[in-house]
Amino acid sequence: MKLNHIIEKIPMRVQTPASNLSVEVTGGYISDLLSDVMAHAKKGDVWITLQIHQNTVAVATLKELAGIILINGKQPAPETIKKAEEEGVPILTSESTAFELICELCKLGISGSR
Repeated sequence: MKLNHIIEKIPMRVQTPASNLSVEVTGGYISDLLSDVMAHAKKGDVWITLQIHQNTVAVATLKELAGIILINGKQPAPETIKKAEEEGVPILTSESTAFELICELCKLGISGSR
């Protein structure tokens, strides 16, 4: 499923309008520990986190993630948006809790198991 299709179905705000929203999402991963994401996230995953700093962009780029979704109304730091646009990493924000967002992603067929 394409990221832009998910955005149509789940209320989220695009923070990086210059990024590619037609990227394929093949799964999902949730963690606030960068080392955990580096060890366990898979290429094509959408990453759900509270982390707003630019190191998230480096991890997303390294792991070739489909994008980052910030939960609980968290807003990315300005330097994070700049870095994400430079690297082509979509960042979205949601008012939902992690649990609520994951439930919605699962309803759309996005899974964490592969």
